[in-house]
Amino acid sequence: MVKSFVRKCLAGEPRHVPRLGLRENLAQFSLLVGVNALVGGMVGQERAVLPLLADEEFGLTAFTATLTFIAAFGIVKAATNYFAGTLSDRYGRKPVLVAGWIIAIPIPLLLMWAPTWGWVIFANVLLGINQGLTWSTTVVMKIDLVGPQRRGFAMGFNEAAGYGAVAVTALATGYIAESYGLRPGPFFLGLAFAGLGLGLSVLFVRETLPYAQLEAASHSSGNDDLGDELSNGEIFRITSFREKALSSACQAGLVNNLNDGLAWGLFPLYFAAAGLSIGRIGVLAAIYPAVWGLGQLYTGALSDRIGRKGLIVGGMFLQAAAIAWLATVDDFWFWAIGAALLGAGTAMVYPTLLATIGDVANPTWRARSVGVYRLWRDSGFRFRCDGPHVRDPPNRCRGRLEVRRE
Repeated sequence: MVKSFVRKCLAGEPRHVPRLGLRENLAQFSLLVGVNALVGGMVGQERAVLPLLADEEFGLTAFTATLTFIAAFGIVKAATNYFAGTLSDRYGRKPVLVAGWIIAIPIPLLLMWAPTWGWVIFANVLLGINQGLTWSTTVVMKIDLVGPQRRGFAMGFNEAAGYGAVAVTALATGYIAESYGLRPGPFFLGLAFAGLGLGLSVLFVRETLPYAQLEAASHSSGNDDLGDELSNGEIFRITSFREKALSSACQAGLVNNLNDGLAWGLFPLYFAAAGLSIGRIGVLAAIYPAVWGLGQLYTGALSDRIGRKGLIVGGMFLQAAAIAWLATVDDFWFWAIGAALLGAGTAMVYPTLLATIGDVANPTWRARSVGVYRLWRDSGFRFRCDGPHVRDPPNRCRGRLEVRRE
């Protein structure tokens, strides 16, 4: 009896005939929004604290050494995204989601008690696996549920929940660290997120693969090359290179995460070198994902009405302008404006790229195509954490940082 119950929980077999649409699946869609907020919180626990922890507790003064945790995270997450798509199409979405949450449990514990920087890197390897399995799966599950008409809206809500949680958690951990120190206090939030995410996913999330199969029965791409009988290698080549809309989305996603890696890894160090307190650094670290997250509530649905391309192009230009602004100003409020502009540009791009993949890919291999896209996109973290721009930081950021507490 126990084994039967466990199998039913993991399979999440639907108790009714699948029907596509947001209204028809509102309860399950809302649950997945909440689960993805917990996924984002797992990243948010590191956003403001870990770059400072590298310097203050582990004595890593070189930027390259400090940012190894982002490189490890990005490489592993990128690879896991690909396998998450393949596994989701083969075994179903829910088992992959549950596996991702099981892997999340030790992450905050490692960050709390890591005796050396190598343990922190290992924690970020696990975080990359966790994010690749859970975030990829919640993306695909929402696309499965809502059908083709509300795809941009669904991605907007998904990414808003995730990055809104990144922002709130970054802000909370910044203030916890200022009051109680960099460890272990901030990481108790991550422990709570992991436990809650696992419980919700096992007990309440329902399998959505039958919804994708239902949509596939009436799907028409207008292109014989995008049929439903494709190997994993063919799907990789089509998504990466052969189909223009899919390959363009992969390229734009990679550049977007180049920028995100900069905001995550270098901005806290840059602001600390300017003499900002941990609390203020936490505020700046939160503004960018907050605007990013909330903005997607609007931009995702907007892309359903006006199309994807204009938002993607405009968002990439706005990101470039925001980074140039942040590099030239030298004041907390001007940095806050730049962080908000960077978040707005990212909000225009992020859900729209995912919706583009959902538009073009056949539902029978959509999860694998999303995995390939996210493989390329999250490779941007690795490229941002290598090269001369990291090894040769500005003069003002060299040397030992003195992190202030107010």
